[in-house]
Amino acid sequence: MEFDYTLTTNKTFDEAVEGVQDEIVKAGMRVLFVHDVQETLGEKGFQREPFKIIEFCSAKFADEFLNKDIKVGLCLPCKINVYIKDGETFISGMRPIILPQFFPQADLGERPKEIDQIIQNIINNATN
Repeated sequence: MEFDYTLTTNKTFDEAVEGVQDEIVKAGMRVLFVHDVQETLGEKGFQREPFKIIEFCSAKFADEFLNKDIKVGLCLPCKINVYIKDGETFISGMRPIILPQFFPQADLGERPKEIDQIIQNIINNATN
């Protein structure tokens, strides 16, 4: 089982970031914050190609998971990374289907699979 779902895109970095944010909203979720990692590290003198972390959430899913096991909060909110590496633009997200491995005592049911598919759809749609 793969930890991440990652695709390359022919879009520019900024187009990919905008596409991910648009697709998150279309999926009925909310973008909470966009971390500009390149800028943050640049302020400390570190060089990095463009890299943004887009944090997003569904209040319904978050509440459900937190009611099962409060420690699932360590994996919230969901994140999708957009970055450039070796001249290519990537869109990458963690796969929620791995959550039961981290929280075997919590009965998360089929929800991780459902959210995994939503995240894959967001990435697929943002890539095209």
